[in-house]
Amino acid sequence: MLTDEDKLHKEYSHNLGRDMEYKIYGHAGKPMLVFPTSLGRFYQYEDSGMIDTLSSFIEAGKLQIWACDSLDEETFFSTHWNNEDRIHRHEQYDKYIAHELIPGILHESKHSNGGTDQRILISGCSMGAYYSASFFFRYPHYFDTLIALSGVYSTYYFFGDYMSGNVYLNSPLHYLPGLTDEHYLNQYRSSTIIACVGQGAYEDEMLHETRLLQEVLGQKGIPARIDYWGHDVSHDWPWWNKQIHYYVEGCLG
Repeated sequence: MLTDEDKLHKEYSHNLGRDMEYKIYGHAGKPMLVFPTSLGRFYQYEDSGMIDTLSSFIEAGKLQIWACDSLDEETFFSTHWNNEDRIHRHEQYDKYIAHELIPGILHESKHSNGGTDQRILISGCSMGAYYSASFFFRYPHYFDTLIALSGVYSTYYFFGDYMSGNVYLNSPLHYLPGLTDEHYLNQYRSSTIIACVGQGAYEDEMLHETRLLQEVLGQKGIPARIDYWGHDVSHDWPWWNKQIHYYVEGCLG
């Protein structure tokens, strides 16, 4: 269990108007940003065994992980706000991640790695997979690797058929089919894209949307590794622990 190199941070976000917490694990290596599952907190990744699973890479200085907080209770899973208020609050969260947290990650990573600039490996499970994919496709200049485990890739399961401009910007399965900007497409094509889903219990929606993502990426000529694990592979942490070790090992060598 890591004890010496994990650091808890609480910083005020000007975009959100509140303090946000995150934790850093490791002293050097590939920067990795991970998101929690629905309504999860920054400590969920550690509590669910994922840090222990990746500890050999962390302790060897090959991987440095940032586990961030979500704002789901005010955005995608809010029961009090209307659709536009929910997506507006998410856009504020988007700006926090893209303009506050990620620049901090890149700065810290450069310092931790002797002045070497790196792009980020972004990842998550379930709702975290949605977040990781959404940020990867929206801001590809920050990332070179996506590992999405058991995710959905549209806003349908949060907003139904409701589609405003801001909802559209957060729904990769809606905007990717019509995307023609080669600046974006070439960045996707030069990155490592991995999406994995099981075929067991509670994976039906994720299985459906992973197939849709595979189809869209294929149509755009974007190389991606889309893996369908067995019919015994359920939507749960024991499998995500196995999957993340397998894919990180493949990426880091």
